[in-house]
Amino acid sequence: MFSKEERKAIHGAYWKKFKSYISRHKSTSGRRVNWINYPTGLKQIYVRLHADNKQARFSIEIQTKDEEIRSLIWEQFFELKKVLHDSMPSEGVWEEKAINDAGDPIHRIRWTIQGVNMYHPKDESRMFEFFKNHLLGFDMFYTTYKDVLFGLLK
Repeated sequence: MFSKEERKAIHGAYWKKFKSYISRHKSTSGRRVNWINYPTGLKQIYVRLHADNKQARFSIEIQTKDEEIRSLIWEQFFELKKVLHDSMPSEGVWEEKAINDAGDPIHRIRWTIQGVNMYHPKDESRMFEFFKNHLLGFDMFYTTYKDVLFGLLK
């Protein structure tokens, strides 16, 4: 397998290449976006991109230690579920009780493709297309409905 340094270099090169691939796309709002660190404008909502040797995953994570706020945002996403799914290439998996890498409780909506490997160049285009389609779909949804979510947290 790869050493820790080799994995870090491969991951860095992979995401740099993806950033170059997606950079020609603008947000629905017409602005340039750092697609890898999608700017939701809310510290409780994160867009996560994950790739490894088995899968690629796009997810929306609601993270806050305040369970009431987390549940309120989750309920609003759930109210907008049909609209979100209409914006995305497919329906997501809704995880009301998930745990993040730090061991904290979160709510997550995720889309995954199995059987792809970020270490194999032959899988790169399929993974990049997956991420691109989900990022652009989410952006279309979020540009339209973010004010609803912002309104919850004022």
